[in-house]
Amino acid sequence: MWETQIGQQRFVQYAQRGEIVPQQSPLYQTLDPIAKAIAAVANPQYFTPFHFVVLNERAPNAVAMPGGNVYVTAGMLSFLRNQDELAGVLCHEVNHDIHHDVFDIYQATQGGRTAQDPNAIASERQAETNADRGGAYTCAKAGFNPWGMVWNLRLHGQMVGGAQQANSNADHPSDARRVADLMALFQSDPATFARFRDDVAMAKPLKVPAQISQQYPQQYGQYPQQYPQYPQQYGQYPQQYLQYPQQYGQYPQQYPQYPQQQYPQYPQQQGPYPPPPLPPCYPGC
Repeated sequence: MWETQIGQQRFVQYAQRGEIVPQQSPLYQTLDPIAKAIAAVANPQYFTPFHFVVLNERAPNAVAMPGGNVYVTAGMLSFLRNQDELAGVLCHEVNHDIHHDVFDIYQATQGGRTAQDPNAIASERQAETNADRGGAYTCAKAGFNPWGMVWNLRLHGQMVGGAQQANSNADHPSDARRVADLMALFQSDPATFARFRDDVAMAKPLKVPAQISQQYPQQYGQYPQQYPQYPQQYGQYPQQYLQYPQQYGQYPQQYPQYPQQQYPQYPQQQGPYPPPPLPPCYPGC
């Protein structure tokens, strides 16, 4: 219930700011076929079906919120080069939810500790490593090349340079460390991964609507400077929701019939929850 509450609140925040791209946007023609294949693998591992939502944001980013909503920015869809890279992003994110990472990271900051506490940083780094590992298996099972995750990290590492790699306080392992861990995983389990090749030229290009690809690419020339916090996307979760467990400490007792009484068909919803009025479409949609 904690995860559901957090996820619903974040969805409402995005909707109120008009950041959610409506389902009729052609961007979902790019996202949905890949997302549906991944959801078919991931849904049985989580308490509610996954939903994939495009945000009208320029920064290339993706984030999974508790409760099954995975958000991908329009900038990310324009930034990625092929289907396996997008699949790698989605596979990584759904595993954050499957592993309940946001709640676990919150727990690591209790007792007066902050997000900069070494134990909290270690917890976040381990969450990233686990999401990479789980994501590789999710991609392989869904029929996508798990090397897409490595290609993303290589590209990101080239763009941010040494600054992120040298930051001992970063809440993610370095890109080089993550690549090395993934490659070691691929080698250790040939039964799963030997059929996949490290050949980005063989990947299917990602088809993004022309008006979007024309709208966003020029805005990323200064990517490392514009978006230095990209690897730290989960860094503020414990602070943002510091009061939730206290606020809703009696939640199950206050609302014992919550799933049946208010939302009898909640797990079967086919769209993101809750359904607000559709925000205006961005220019060019």
